[in-house]
Amino acid sequence: MATIRDIAEKTGFSIATVSRVLNYDSTLSVSDATKKRIFKVSEELNYRTLKQRASKNEKKKYRLGIILFHSEQDEISDPYFLAIRLGIEKECAAKKIDLVKVYRKNNQLDLSAVNDIDGMIVVGRIPPEEVEEIKEITSAITFVDFSPSDLTYDSVVIDFQRAMIEVLDHLISLNHRDIGFIGGVLEIRANETLMDYREKAFREYLTSKNIFNEQFVFVGRFGTEDGYRLMKDALQQPKLPTAFVVASDSMAIGALRALHENNIRVPDEVSIIGFNDIAASNYLQPSLSTVKVFTEFMGETAVELMVERLDTKREIPKKVVIPTKLIKRESTSKLS
Repeated sequence: MATIRDIAEKTGFSIATVSRVLNYDSTLSVSDATKKRIFKVSEELNYRTLKQRASKNEKKKYRLGIILFHSEQDEISDPYFLAIRLGIEKECAAKKIDLVKVYRKNNQLDLSAVNDIDGMIVVGRIPPEEVEEIKEITSAITFVDFSPSDLTYDSVVIDFQRAMIEVLDHLISLNHRDIGFIGGVLEIRANETLMDYREKAFREYLTSKNIFNEQFVFVGRFGTEDGYRLMKDALQQPKLPTAFVVASDSMAIGALRALHENNIRVPDEVSIIGFNDIAASNYLQPSLSTVKVFTEFMGETAVELMVERLDTKREIPKKVVIPTKLIKRESTSKLS
């Protein structure tokens, strides 16, 4: 990078004169020919003043929208999406990014508040027609916990397939073969649901092991109340699985209560593994084995992806797969 000394040496003027000319010092009395010579050489050497360099390095302040697949009530019932949102808000605050939030209400999205934005972060699975609506607002879209098209959009996802295989291999290693599943469905439209990634992976892996039993699958809505209700349903069946994979820790808390009320000991009679590793999981009795999902980090990563795309005008999409970690606690044990 050229310096004032370089310009002074090439023009033959003093460093002080060169500096005062380049900084437009109105008190300096020199000829126009001198000024012209100094500016010409500074351009040839591609010199920039401190003010010019600071201006060039200034980042544009972005305004992002965030669409949340779930409602505010859903966040209270199951903190999975809440943690993702908090990660997004935390990273936006750190980067001084304006953020406009849109929650789903009655299975509808009102996008009127997010017209003047630089990019959109979408949390959760949304139907194709809503993706098309968002494309009318901005082409810069990052999906979290969903990847509608790896060839088109940036996304941040969890490898639930690998996580579920790790969970089931752990239970199988503890001699469990009658393994149940308690989970929730995803409602993308009124009266239209999708199978959750965890349930899909559960079904596929146990089928490959020839130990899948349809009667051991219980599905409702995510949340503590349905975890309790679904475990009560399981207790009414002729045969109770010796282990359950529960799609969220919130549901697992409800399931544990149902087992406790029926005097079924965990893990002596039934082992339980949850998902998400919420704060309460370590303080239950017994403490809950679970899969740690780095939800807040997912939100932070989504913001980083968006900013990098906007800064560099990148057109090739990126998909970031966040790992999980199996946390073994007291709610699982070997089947005797």
